[in-house]
Amino acid sequence: MALYRYVKSAPLRPRTRRGSRGLSFLFIALGGGILIWTFWPIVSFSMISGDLFSETVTPLQDSTVYAASDLSNPNAWFPTSPQKKVVTPVNTYTLSIPKLKIQDALVTVAGDDLDVSLVHYGGTALPGDYGNTVIFGHSTMVQFYNPKNYKTIFSLLPTLKAGDEIDVAYDGISYKYTVYDLTVSQPSDLSALEQRFDDSYITLVTCVPPGTWWQRLNVFAKLDRPSV
Repeated sequence: MALYRYVKSAPLRPRTRRGSRGLSFLFIALGGGILIWTFWPIVSFSMISGDLFSETVTPLQDSTVYAASDLSNPNAWFPTSPQKKVVTPVNTYTLSIPKLKIQDALVTVAGDDLDVSLVHYGGTALPGDYGNTVIFGHSTMVQFYNPKNYKTIFSLLPTLKAGDEIDVAYDGISYKYTVYDLTVSQPSDLSALEQRFDDSYITLVTCVPPGTWWQRLNVFAKLDRPSV
């Protein structure tokens, strides 16, 4: 008769592989990098905007916030002052900003879709005329900036400085505007639409901080010299 003896062995400890641990740290670092990459443009803009731009005091107390989808229609940007559906001899023209590599971007007068063009706010002055030409454009996170994509075209607008050039080609005539000021305002602030008739001005409007629609950036420029 065979005799058997059972001996209980010590429990096996799971082996920790250095490669697995290193991979975990890699994913953690990658995730942290993505978060920084995503939010740093917003944080940095909020930190420096007070120093770079003069803050515009809002004249209205309306704090209504609109969904991002509404902002494809410029009429939602200033609901208390909707654009006029004007009829002009030329209802489209082009805008270029050499510093931002924006070349011959389409501008639609009194347009209603910022996904397909920039929009000249109906009722504001036409390029070259006395008054203020107001143009709206989309912005998003600067990492996705594409000067040929109307959903991102104004993302780098905050990098403009006094002295930078904005070129407009309207009805066969080229106009050169020079930037002289930038301001950050609340969505209810209508100062960007103000008309001054002592000269020809242009105001570019987009949302800031990049990738949000919390505030508005207004870039003000004045006509330098037209040339045929």
